[in-house]
Amino acid sequence: MYNTTILLVEDNPDDEALTLRAFQKNNIKNAVVVAHDGVEALDYLFGAGAYAGRDANEPPAVILLDIKLPKMDGLEVLSRLRADERTRLTPVVILTSSKEEQDLIRGYSLGANSYVRKPVDFSQFMEAVRQLGMYWLVLNEPAPVKGRV
Repeated sequence: MYNTTILLVEDNPDDEALTLRAFQKNNIKNAVVVAHDGVEALDYLFGAGAYAGRDANEPPAVILLDIKLPKMDGLEVLSRLRADERTRLTPVVILTSSKEEQDLIRGYSLGANSYVRKPVDFSQFMEAVRQLGMYWLVLNEPAPVKGRV
């Protein structure tokens, strides 16, 4: 069995609320941990800071990662995730409003599994979250966690 938690890394309170509502409306019942900046996301993932004592060998099922974050941007977070054995294989979906092609290219170059632009329209956003949940939490076969193969 693997961890079914979703890590949502989002600094915009409106986008956070919209994403959580989309999960609820789409019956995605997985626990969701929200990190509001890049440093908090890494603290959660590596069991540091406010998350000291959390088992860093239990990565979330999927990370939904915004790019434009305070303290440390999402691309730096992704780079650090891919550099660590414990999180190297954790699925990361960049979920961003960025339309910059360089962000898309850099995200994939750093090891993102998917890149999704946040739709502006609420119903389109709901559908995007439904599809993300269906794919990453139901259809996708996760990599085994080291030590539990």
